[in-house]
This record gives sequence, structure tokens and C-alpha cells, in this order.
Amino acid sequence: MPASIRDSSVVVDTSRSPWARLRPVPVSAVRLTDQFWAPRLRLNREVTLPTQYRLLEETGRLDNFRRVAGKSQAPFQGFFFNDSDVYKWLEAVAWALAAAPDAALARMAEAVIDEIAAAQRPDGYLNTYHALERADERWTNLRDRHEMYCAGHLFQAAVAHARATASERLLTVARRFADHICATFGPETEGQRPGVCGHPEVEMALVELARATGEAKYLRQAQYFLNARGYGLIGGRDYHQDHRPLREMDRLVGHAVRAAYLNAGAADLVAETGDAALRAALERMWEHLVERQMYLTGGIGSRHEGEAFGADYELPNARAYAETCAAIALVMWAWRMLALDGAARYADVMETALYNGVLAGLSLDGASYFYVNPLADDGSQRRQPWYDCACCPPNIARTLAALPGYFYSTSAEGVYVHLYAASTARLSLADGRAIGLAQRTRYPWDGHVEIEVDAEGEFGLFLRVPAWGEAGVALAINGQAHAGQVASGSYAAVRRHWRRGDVVTLDLPMPVRQVEAHPYALENTGRVALVRGPLVYCLEAADNPGVDLRDVVLPASAEFATAPHAGLPSDVLALQFVAHLTPPDAAWAGRLYRTRRANRPQATGQPITCTAIPYYAWANREPGPMQVWLKQHSKT
Repeated sequence: MPASIRDSSVVVDTSRSPWARLRPVPVSAVRLTDQFWAPRLRLNREVTLPTQYRLLEETGRLDNFRRVAGKSQAPFQGFFFNDSDVYKWLEAVAWALAAAPDAALARMAEAVIDEIAAAQRPDGYLNTYHALERADERWTNLRDRHEMYCAGHLFQAAVAHARATASERLLTVARRFADHICATFGPETEGQRPGVCGHPEVEMALVELARATGEAKYLRQAQYFLNARGYGLIGGRDYHQDHRPLREMDRLVGHAVRAAYLNAGAADLVAETGDAALRAALERMWEHLVERQMYLTGGIGSRHEGEAFGADYELPNARAYAETCAAIALVMWAWRMLALDGAARYADVMETALYNGVLAGLSLDGASYFYVNPLADDGSQRRQPWYDCACCPPNIARTLAALPGYFYSTSAEGVYVHLYAASTARLSLADGRAIGLAQRTRYPWDGHVEIEVDAEGEFGLFLRVPAWGEAGVALAINGQAHAGQVASGSYAAVRRHWRRGDVVTLDLPMPVRQVEAHPYALENTGRVALVRGPLVYCLEAADNPGVDLRDVVLPASAEFATAPHAGLPSDVLALQFVAHLTPPDAAWAGRLYRTRRANRPQATGQPITCTAIPYYAWANREPGPMQVWLKQHSKT
């Protein structure tokens, strides 16, 4: 076994993430007041989390803990990884409580923590599938049984709960289990068991636990698990990211959620250790992902088989897998990469995935979910209120609950603004100075953003100019044009002596863009997609009755109007435009194939007024076909 696996030592100050440029801000520091995210966070609190609590009860997930504690005689119910759904829900509640007190949610959380604590074994082990009749099977199938995956979600929930409530009840449970894992797994030369989990997750969770507790051994354990992967300890398959050491990889392979979770944990380790080889590998994989493997929506993992990445440019539409959890995992990885160097390219992808790949996974009423997110559909794909494998619903809930913490970061230079929404923030710089910011904007429907500063003194304010802001971006301070550089795909730096009441204005033009795919993405050859600001749009049958969406052909010169949509929430802006309806000509009747004729003219088709809606809002009305990518031609 390589020396890198045998050597588990690392020197680190876990309190400051010394190799990260940006520092996160607490969820409680930012209050969203906008008409886009604020209602969704309210639905998450009032509908999604209580509904999921009821489903955790109804599906036996909470009873699984009670039976271990001797409170229930029911058999184990569900999959062997069902504990993780409880932990993700609990993390979501914790972040919701960090944002605002809620007595009902707090009571639910305390009741669940009671059941979890009572189910913990004397040696710290905690997994309801293996606790009783399968106790002799503990740690015998690391590849498939998800024991450490479940532990990782417990650790993340515990850290969130401790930060939100200042209670260490759940954190104490998590530390006992983490101590058990640390004592069990490691180099053989140190008298421990070699091994890694088939579903990465525990790596980043251990880093978070190290940061929360100051215990360097948790960081060492995360480093061991990452270093040990790729040497065949769990079979050597790329499905489990065990085929090559991570530092040697140059593309993401295998199960998409697992791959992105692993890379998120690796980015956390880079932030703590400065591992240059690991960082270089992550950057290689990132570039390959965004250039060849990522959907326009920020979805990743194109294959149903193995929920996996496909070949380069293999991005089918109707057969897209693009699991909601995978988009969430991409957000988590992007956020961690962004912390390393403050590069806007990571924030751009994070925003795309949040507004499209993640948000599409939740219905507008907050009560049903997509597991799979295709970019074309015949009307059969519908959200469900729950799944037997329910990884996505609580994952969406915890992502939304934690969302306020994604808007800003601080650094030695000042404050970074990553996302835009009407909001208020109270931030602290490294030197202890308090900074107040108030955003006023209708983003993502309007690109006009005003940020009022409530602070005195010298510091930098860094505003992300999205890559889609291709022309006409303007930045002003107190009405005076900013003299510095304002380039798309970067952060515009405003360094000055601030006075209370100073206002920074950022204008991001939001024309509708007709976006093309790379020529090697063959399914989209000759097609375009409509994108406005961060939002991908689609055509849905409910808005275009009697039209086969496959026959819609978009002229290059099409003009677009935006208008509120009468059948969707009032904040939704739809696109209206004139396209051509070009069904197959009569000569195709009764044929699947025919000989191409070079002189056959391209049909212009019948003009038709079409309506497009944001991709995240599809499948919330009566079933019907949906299409993101539209045929195009150059004629007007």
C-alpha cells in the first residue's frame, strides 16, 4: 500500500481553514426578503419540513431508531441507508432554526434527537440497520451498505444543529460515532482496518466536524479515507470512484452524486492542508465537467444506468438522469472551490445549478419532488410526494434552508457578493469590524441591483458579474460610474473608504439569449435553448396547446417579450415570441427513412406565438410534453 495511505498525519489549524481565500458567513447573518427565494424558504419551513417529518414517521424511518432503543417491536423498514434521510431532514431543520426561531420545528427536532441518542450503541456505533439482528455484519460490506455515508449525514446535521442552537446534544452523539470510526479505520501499520465507504460523504462531514470541534483527528480521518480510495479496497470500480487515486484523476466518472460529494470533501481538505496535487486534480476535473459533462441546467450525471456520468458530450435530453441530488452535490462542490480562490466561474455554476437543476426538483407548492430531471419529456414525468429511496426530498430541504449562507463570503480584503436577491446582511470582517449590507433588486427577473452599505472605513466590496453578462454591464457608486474593471465572469472590485448610506448599483442587462450546444453534443445539433439571466426556459404543452413541441422552429431573428404568467405564481416572468410550426411534410407519411435530396427546400412553416416558462416551473400543472432545446433555422 502506498506511503500516502500509511501516513495519516497532518498539521492544521482547523479554526481558520488557512488555505481558503474566502470565509463563509453564518446562515443567521443573512435575511432574504425578496419575492423569489424568501417565499420558497417560507414554504420550506411551513410545508416541506413538516410534511417530510410526517413521512419520516409514516414510512418507519423514525421507528427504525425506536426499535433499536427497545421502544418499538416493528421490523426494520425501508433501505439500509434510510437513517440518512432522517439526518438530512434534521440538518434542514437546524438551518431553518438558524434563520429564524420556530417553536414547532424545534420541538420536532428535539423529539428526533431523543430517538437518535437512544439508539446509539455503548461503543458509539449508530446505524439502525445493523444495530440489532445484523450486529455481526457491521462494517463487513463497506462498498454497499452506506454505514459511513449515513454517519456523514449525522455529522453534518450535528454541526448544523450546534451552530443553530448552541446545543451540543446531537454533536455529542456525532462525536462518539466519529471517535468509533477513527478508532476502527486507518492504516494497518497503526493496528487499524483499511477501508473506505462505497458512497463518499463522510469525508467532507469529518472536515466539518473538525472545524466545529477543533479536533484534528477528524481531519486526519478524512484525509485517510481520501488517500485510501483508488486502490481497490472496495473493488476498484469507477462507479465507486475506487478505480484510480483521486490525485491522478482528470474527469468525473461513475455515480454522479458520489463523485461530486467526494470532490467536495477533497476541496475541504485542500482548504485545510493546501494539498497542491489534490487541488490540481480538482481543477482538472472541474474544467472537464463544465466543458464536456454538464447540462445547461447545471444537471450532472446523464445515464440512468448507474446514475452515472456518460462519455464526453453524452447529454441526452429525454433520457437525461440529472438527479436532483447530483445538482445539489455540484452546488456543494462549487461552493467549496469558490472558497479556495474566489474565482467567479465556480459561483456562476453554483448559481446555474441552484436556479435550474436544484429548484426544478421541488414543486411550486413545496410538497412534491423530482428525482430525475430530463430536458425533454412526453408528459409522463411527474413529481412525487416521496420516494422509497428518498434521498432527494430532504436534500432539497437542507439546501434551501442553508441558502442564505451562500450569498456572501468575507476575506482579508473585504466582502464578496456571490448571489443577488433583496436581502439584509450583518457580516463581520476578520478584524472584527461589522458590515451591514442591504440589497434591493427583483433578480432574477431584473438585473438592476442596489447595495446599500452600513459601515465606515476601508474595505473592498467584490460583486460577481455573471458570465452571461456579456455586454452593457454597468457599475456605479453613489451614481458615479466605477472607474475599475467590470468584466463578465469575474468579480468587480470596489475598494474605497465607505460611509454609511453609500449605494453601489450594478446593472446586468438580461436579454433573452439563444444558446447553442457544442457540435459534439449531437442530440442538440441544429437546436438552441432560451436563457434569460440565470434562468433556463422551456416550452410546455400547457402554454402551447395543440402544438407538437418537436415541430417548433425558432428563427435566429426572433424577438422576445417578457410578461407575468397568469397560471403560475405572480413573480414568474414568461417569454413570448413568434416561431414557426414546421411539422414533417406529407411525404413522410408511412415512412421512417427516406433518401435525402440536396435541392429539397427548407420549409419556413406557419408562424405561431409561443410561450416559454422557467425550467424550474415545469410540471406544476396538467401533464403534457416539455422541451428545452428547440429546432432553429437562420431564416426570419
